[in-house]
Amino acid sequence: MNEITSVEELEALYGLPGETSLVKELDRIIPEYAALIAASPFLALATAGPEGLDCSPRGDLAGFVRIHDERTLMLPDRRGNNRVDSLKNIVRDGRVGLLFLVPGSGTTLRVNGRARIVVDEDLCASFAVKGTPARSVVVIHVEAVYFQCARAIVRSDLWNAENHVDAKSLPSPGRILAVTSQSRIDGEAYDAEWPERAGRTMW
Repeated sequence: MNEITSVEELEALYGLPGETSLVKELDRIIPEYAALIAASPFLALATAGPEGLDCSPRGDLAGFVRIHDERTLMLPDRRGNNRVDSLKNIVRDGRVGLLFLVPGSGTTLRVNGRARIVVDEDLCASFAVKGTPARSVVVIHVEAVYFQCARAIVRSDLWNAENHVDAKSLPSPGRILAVTSQSRIDGEAYDAEWPERAGRTMW
């Protein structure tokens, strides 16, 4: 197996990026990039900490990430499992990467920057949904923002409903918990209770 171990070897294999790959990267949010953020109901949040790397899904109503100004984004944090892996990382290492998806569009948006966690009562309240404020707000200082071309989305045929997997063909969360807990957790009960619990604690 031939392993690449240097940037020079990578560049020899792949060549250098073209102008369109470089000119799209900015250190601020222009209106065109703002439109993608406003249309996105989902992003992946990448963080780093002493224990390693983490990538966590974040989803909400479209436009849930607020553009405070051209160099600042605000991401509300909602109810979850209280592992707070991403937030623990941000407290200790503010570097973050975000990947925004827009249903139906092949274009994704990447943002790299530095984040901090704010718990200002008025700010959290300004992100309230159905009367429930955000638990905290991740404030991100934008260092780089650029769109990613559609190849990955096109290759995966991600938005094609005909390719959607029947959830019943996959192990359920309850089944996984029963296996990983060695049956200490009642997987069938977990799955049965989930819809009501999710509806009650969504925000």
